[in-house]
Amino acid sequence: MLFISGGDDHTGSVFDELLGWSPEGFVADPAYRSYSAAGLDIAVLGNHEFDRGCEVLKTGLADATFPVLSANVHGSKFMAMNKDYSCAAIAEAKGMRIGFIGLTTAVDTRVGQESDSDLAVSSPVEAVRNLLPAVASICDVVVILSHCGYGSGNHMSGKAATNRMIGEGDFDIAAAAAPLTDKPIVLIGGHSHTRLNAEGIDLDNMIEGVLLTQAEANGAYLGEIAMSIAADQGRKDWFSSVSLHKVKSRDDRVAADDPKYADLEHDGDYDAEFETAHIAPLLAALDEKLTEIIGTVEDGELVSTERTIADRYIRECAIANFMNDALVERSATFANGRIDIAMFNATGLASGIAEGPLTFKQWFDVMPYADNVHVATMSGAQIQEMLDNNAKRILRPEELTSSDIKLDSFVSRGFLHFSKGVRYRIDYGSSAQEARAVEVEINGQPLAEQMDKSFTVAFNTYISLGGFGESWNGKPIGGGVAGDLPSMDLRQLTYLHTGLVYRNEIIAFIRDAGVVSPQTGVVLDGRLQAAAA
Repeated sequence: MLFISGGDDHTGSVFDELLGWSPEGFVADPAYRSYSAAGLDIAVLGNHEFDRGCEVLKTGLADATFPVLSANVHGSKFMAMNKDYSCAAIAEAKGMRIGFIGLTTAVDTRVGQESDSDLAVSSPVEAVRNLLPAVASICDVVVILSHCGYGSGNHMSGKAATNRMIGEGDFDIAAAAAPLTDKPIVLIGGHSHTRLNAEGIDLDNMIEGVLLTQAEANGAYLGEIAMSIAADQGRKDWFSSVSLHKVKSRDDRVAADDPKYADLEHDGDYDAEFETAHIAPLLAALDEKLTEIIGTVEDGELVSTERTIADRYIRECAIANFMNDALVERSATFANGRIDIAMFNATGLASGIAEGPLTFKQWFDVMPYADNVHVATMSGAQIQEMLDNNAKRILRPEELTSSDIKLDSFVSRGFLHFSKGVRYRIDYGSSAQEARAVEVEINGQPLAEQMDKSFTVAFNTYISLGGFGESWNGKPIGGGVAGDLPSMDLRQLTYLHTGLVYRNEIIAFIRDAGVVSPQTGVVLDGRLQAAAA
């Protein structure tokens, strides 16, 4: 039995606050520490392992008693391959040698940050071509731990409600790996959060004899692979079965006589001694952070989760307005001066908030991703180009009435919301290609009269680095936008990297204001309007 993690063991959980934002603020790596206690054998570096930078990641790796792999991450000044992590590893089980190769997505990993400018992620396909023959030559089986995503190029899967740009994905990796050896190869995937082989092996997930499998995400399933291999027969005589075991969720409100009761988790379904020994101390370390009241929400209808999910991809969104306006206000405290405009991407809005006391945890759930604040100077002409490009990303009326798009899933096309200094109307046109931003005003003046003027614009890390699969990087806009429409490449702007954490700045604003209300910025003021010409 080998116990394996497919990566992305950081970001998305409030436990991540224990990592801190520097080695000095580090308390524990909750994932790696828990995995070590649970007997995990091996893991791969996912893209979210890099969200807080390699200096913090290196500190967290000290909590891992197992190998952590990536064959295509290199160049960091804080950690080095074959010292802090490895490209490959070999496990022995029942007299067999199982070779492992780790691969990290080259599309969604945060590189290009000033603090670690040489960090890079090379082609996973080239990495597997270089490494697999050597590993296979001394192993009976090869397992590729691919945190690159199910598919090839632009693929719809898992958590995405529309197509998602993944670059070189599992299909490409499997196709490259298959001819390099006749040994059995299994590719265990991640990144795209896809549920594969839920009813046993799906032959569509066999590519040139390489088995692809994945167990969705967020602990929803435990994936199991059982293998039987005949000596010296390679892929000619091997057998593998795959299954997914659904992990029970917990809801103590459900009564024992309710039909749903049996499918829920109860005491006795898990290792209570393990939880007491290893999880409870982490929870205790978080208690003060989680329960801290940072403010009060008044008149919470516009910022509720229901309203946020309904609005974020298709219209003006009150909680986005509040956040962006709050950052502009907070910029009065920035060392390099006040900003003119702030923005935030719709997919970064994961939840809303309820009326009443507001805790750190509740705001963390709104924006769980590890973004810093980066400030660029843009001309009026560049802002017009950005708004025109943004207009092509909004969910169009015909999409909402004629497709299966679920607004509570990711619509990964990089739609942006802006602070109140930007007012404009989206003219849908007859297609996304014709959509554009019209009647644009910046700080109360027509943008057409300010094309040569300079404005300071605050971006979150994800968008400043090109939006990765959401394409603010010159590549075609993804997320189901038809026509291979080119995106604006926001990576080409010159950024001042403030080192400030976006979430922390909003929390600081809430603390100072005391309330989240219409008086402090919860408004729908018409800054974005959408209508056909």
